[in-house]
Amino acid sequence: MPPPPVRQSRFDALVAEAEAVSVDGWDFSWLDGRATEARPSWGYQRLLGARLAQVEAALDIETGGGEVLDGCPSLPPLMAATESWPPNVARASARLRPRGVVVVATDGLPFGDDVFDLVSSRHPVTTDWAGIARVLRRGGSYFSQQVGPASVFELVEFFLGPQPPEVRNSRHPDRAVAAAGAAGLEATDLRSESLRTEFFDIGAVVYFLRKVIWMVPGFTVEQYRPRLRELHEQIERDGPFVAHTTRFLIEARKP
Repeated sequence: MPPPPVRQSRFDALVAEAEAVSVDGWDFSWLDGRATEARPSWGYQRLLGARLAQVEAALDIETGGGEVLDGCPSLPPLMAATESWPPNVARASARLRPRGVVVVATDGLPFGDDVFDLVSSRHPVTTDWAGIARVLRRGGSYFSQQVGPASVFELVEFFLGPQPPEVRNSRHPDRAVAAAGAAGLEATDLRSESLRTEFFDIGAVVYFLRKVIWMVPGFTVEQYRPRLRELHEQIERDGPFVAHTTRFLIEARKP
């Protein structure tokens, strides 16, 4: 008689499921029912759509899988997007090509000077302020929703320990305003919010850290398995793990 199958623990099952799922693109629908994140009150995609409808040429930087841009009802006659991660380049190209968008596989700005009326970016990893100022036409604007300081750091510090002030404040909106000014742009709007985020199971945590790779750089389940098990037991005992996402909206104009 063959031995009976080994029953997989809930922890192992949740982790294995989250390890197996694809993290391509910038769609977080896999987390539906497993994690929640409050959304900023300003409605970035709606505001972006209104701006795109009023310009002739626009560029979306770090477009991911093109999900945000494709959700805008109207695009300008000249619309380009950049993305550097190959799986996302393929997804964005397939999604946006039917709408006339040129997707360029790059992490730079390989465009001429004074080309775009609008440059946008949702959650850029870094912001090339000088490059953005160069490709914008006079009177054009950069419009971006960005990750703010110490975002989801309750989770980050659970794995990495307390972070120094320079790390916690590295994405402060005041720094963005100063960098925009140094590049010759004038900030015309700045808003920020702290938003409640909850993780209902350890699979949601694993998926999130695999997808948002800069939160815990180099994250792997193997490396952090003991800490993941501790967090799993905490969630099972106390309920959802609560963190706080920070976001800021910035708009800067080229005089």
